[in-house]
Amino acid sequence: MTVAPDTPRPHYPIAIVGAGALGLAFAARLVATGRVAVIARNAARAAELARGVQIGGQSRRLDVFAPDTLPTADWAVLLVKTGDTADAARLAGALQPRGLLSLQNGLIEAQLRAACPAVTVGQGVTTEGAYRDAAGIHPSGAGETLLPPGFEDLAALFVRAGFVARVDPDIVRARLAKLLINLAINPLAALFRVPNGALLEPPHRALLDALVREALPVLRANGLELDEAAALARVHGVARATAANRASMLQDVLAGRRTEIDAITGALLPMAEAAGLEVPTHRAVHTLVRTIERGTFDSAGGQG
Repeated sequence: MTVAPDTPRPHYPIAIVGAGALGLAFAARLVATGRVAVIARNAARAAELARGVQIGGQSRRLDVFAPDTLPTADWAVLLVKTGDTADAARLAGALQPRGLLSLQNGLIEAQLRAACPAVTVGQGVTTEGAYRDAAGIHPSGAGETLLPPGFEDLAALFVRAGFVARVDPDIVRARLAKLLINLAINPLAALFRVPNGALLEPPHRALLDALVREALPVLRANGLELDEAAALARVHGVARATAANRASMLQDVLAGRRTEIDAITGALLPMAEAAGLEVPTHRAVHTLVRTIERGTFDSAGGQG
């Protein structure tokens, strides 16, 4: 959608910043509550998506904008890779929203505040999943979306759209619990190139559980209140609920893109050092995923 420079900017209740698989899946569901804007990374991508995209087996036409034709919005929802956080947050700020909600991986709220100081920002968590293949976007598994205090009105819109969503007054611990899930599922799915559900079966299950047990003392030292049985149950439950999903790190490896390993496992390593705890299995998977990245980019001509 193109907006002429001499016309008023259109206004939307919600804008999704990030037109990847998960961003488009969220947008397709949120249109049940009213108009939704999707902000693409450039004009070419916006034009491509505006022609229509297959989401959940249906052809959908969304209101898609390029960075130079932005609307305004009541709420902005950030669903981009962590490496794109600063640029995407500045775009979100230009939407003049009441609030900016990140549903990204990692622990990036401080980065959001630095990039978008004039807007109320918060990082929530979601265990919704989606992946893209040649046939389009495939939502995969019903998850839960938790929002920080101050985003009650946005949470109500999520609920109206059919999401399991609520404001969590203890969002810091919720983010740590989501980090635990990502630490266990994402690297293994990428390394073994399997969907989430396969991690519950041999031989992957032993490594999945080892990553949970190893990360748990570090995250508990930073405020997570889960014992080992509850932590394992949480990770197994998400893997089961999103069994068909291709984790975001797996999608990146298959597409030859940079992964979020530094925002996920890379967030745990300094925590472990500060707590005086060893996490050798996490260090190993971090090295392995980074090695895959280097091999991909070296074979592509030394990119990055």
